[in-house]
Amino acid sequence: MTLGWVADAVGAGRPAVGAASVVRSVVTDSRTLEQGDVFVALRGPRFDGHAFVAEALGRGAAAAIVERGRGDGDRRVIEVPDTLAALQAVAHAVRTAVSTRVVAITGSAGKTTTKEAIAALLATRFDVVKNEGNLNNHIGLPLSLMRLRSGPDVAVMELGMNHAGEISRLVAMAEPDVRVWTNVGDAHVGFFDSPDAIADAKAEILERASAESVLVCNADDPRVMVRARAFPGRTVTFGTADGATVRATEVENRGLAGMRAHVRTPAGDRTVQTALLGSGNLSNVLAATAVALDFGVPLDSVVEGVSRLAPAHRRGSVRHLRQGVTVIDDSYNSSPAALARALEVVAQEASSRRTVGVLGEMLELGAHAGALHEASGRAAARAGLSRLFTVGGASARVMAAAAVEAGMPAEAVVHCGTSDDAADAVLAAIQPGDLVLVKGSRGTRTDVVADRLVVDLG
Repeated sequence: MTLGWVADAVGAGRPAVGAASVVRSVVTDSRTLEQGDVFVALRGPRFDGHAFVAEALGRGAAAAIVERGRGDGDRRVIEVPDTLAALQAVAHAVRTAVSTRVVAITGSAGKTTTKEAIAALLATRFDVVKNEGNLNNHIGLPLSLMRLRSGPDVAVMELGMNHAGEISRLVAMAEPDVRVWTNVGDAHVGFFDSPDAIADAKAEILERASAESVLVCNADDPRVMVRARAFPGRTVTFGTADGATVRATEVENRGLAGMRAHVRTPAGDRTVQTALLGSGNLSNVLAATAVALDFGVPLDSVVEGVSRLAPAHRRGSVRHLRQGVTVIDDSYNSSPAALARALEVVAQEASSRRTVGVLGEMLELGAHAGALHEASGRAAARAGLSRLFTVGGASARVMAAAAVEAGMPAEAVVHCGTSDDAADAVLAAIQPGDLVLVKGSRGTRTDVVADRLVVDLG
């Protein structure tokens, strides 16, 4: 990738100097820039990257991409109408220049776990790259696609969204060979009129497909399956439904020990066991199994790989602490559907030990927030929690009140305005042998509670 190639990709005139220079990478954060990088000056709600152009060039950037009229006459600057569009154009040019097969994943829940599982299973046979952390949006995905320059066999890319049209934009950039649709849930429902509207937005994963494209989708989700009928390529399904290409039967929820199931596939039948918790994660494993088998990974290698899968950071990881206290750290994010699945795991343990829920307010639910938090409070009571601590604003208070109305003793339910307050309250109430589930939207920072428990009892 030369500087001239980058300029051509963004449709701009070549810089006055260094067109033949080899570009090391393309970055948007001047703090991570290394000599030979191209710096893209993005304008955001808090920072304007143009304020850091001089610093980037001073640190050895090969060039900077800036908005038209903001180049200040520097000969190392490439001017474009829209720097974000330019970043995406470079990423798309990289993607189309390589032979790497791209797997793209969308869904309301389980995207990251599914991404990690697919990448792990494919890595038993192929050179694989994946997007790291939450680099899955209109800025993160193009930065992730830059990794295709190393020429991997497969790239596994998670596509995130909270508004209609966003998946469409990401699909156009990534041009996936294989599309994975995990489910349709209530995450981000505040930005949509209904779950069907969410499903329509997720269905943008089907766009730009050809007869050679592959769709791997959830046979247990009616909204997914109805929309999958429009897919022009080959469809592979997973789930527990009759007729699923990769189908789980004899499903056994083993609580903190994970899940076990008999799995029927076109390559044969096997018993699969995973340490990942709950039925939602079993669905994610089935999706990854379907992708791996479609890529030709042997079934026995898939089964062995599934047995080695571990939860992604703060997505259901289990920590065994002093005094027999166990923490399920699921604090990365939350939605009503994901919380219901986490409570199913806790309910498995409620008959044999005290169980404690630290449940943060779930954001981006809009007008549905009250009803969904009320339903979640009732679900917490049904799960047999011994203690419940809710964290956040009015919706968290609704969840606490609903749990009491559903039968939890009022003295067993505490509402805390912040996660710092919740950490103090939980540490004061914890007893030896307790199981603690910590889950909430990122904005409520329930990770603070999980970390305090680990520090104090680790």
